[in-house]
Amino acid sequence: MDIESGVTRLSPSDAEEVAQRAVVRRAVYVYEAPIRAWHWINALAVFVLMATGYLIGKPLPSVGGEASASYVMGYIRFAHFAAAYVFAVGFLGRLYWAFAGNHHSHELFTLPLFKRGYWRGVMGMVRWYLFIDPRPGQYVGHNPLARLGMVTGFLAITVFMFVTGFALYSEGLGRGSWADVMFGWVIPLFGQSQDVHTWHRLGMWGMVIFVLMHVYAAIREDIMGRQSMVSTMISGFRTFKD
Repeated sequence: MDIESGVTRLSPSDAEEVAQRAVVRRAVYVYEAPIRAWHWINALAVFVLMATGYLIGKPLPSVGGEASASYVMGYIRFAHFAAAYVFAVGFLGRLYWAFAGNHHSHELFTLPLFKRGYWRGVMGMVRWYLFIDPRPGQYVGHNPLARLGMVTGFLAITVFMFVTGFALYSEGLGRGSWADVMFGWVIPLFGQSQDVHTWHRLGMWGMVIFVLMHVYAAIREDIMGRQSMVSTMISGFRTFKD
């Protein structure tokens, strides 16, 4: 204790021990503002699409009285279509930023399939998620397994839902509309309209599964891993805990 200042001073040996035990935190800027904005807007759009899509396929019980006085399903369909436009426009913007942004922004659209180190990283993360390895690897962007899941899960399902969804939307807009010109070929390819409805609904359940896995992995990594996850998509900085 320094009597004059009232400050406790550590001996050199104690200070060295404290330094060795201290958790060193390093922060790296990963996700730019457009990526973060897209992520949260997209998450809201996907939630609205899943909720309204479920109700469109399994409508609420009928309401008595004049149909003009009960426009519940009309509002549900409008919310579904509006969220679909937000989802589609946001995805096009995200595709543009894959070229305009930093080198982390294109990870959603590419996979280094022919790099042996990438697959070693995938297997390492699989062992981590199966509670075999005690510690995961440290990655500035998406870890290899998350990157594989984003491309084969989110990206593939998103494209499929765009194609089938706007094909069904073209039926309401009519022949000759932009949706019919661009996606009208999808319905005869699948057989008939009801077939497209069925596959579109299966795609919705695929997206539900992906979202549950994505949220679980992000929260689990934030708690048990060696780097931040949820806060990174808010601030843009990935913080390493050791």
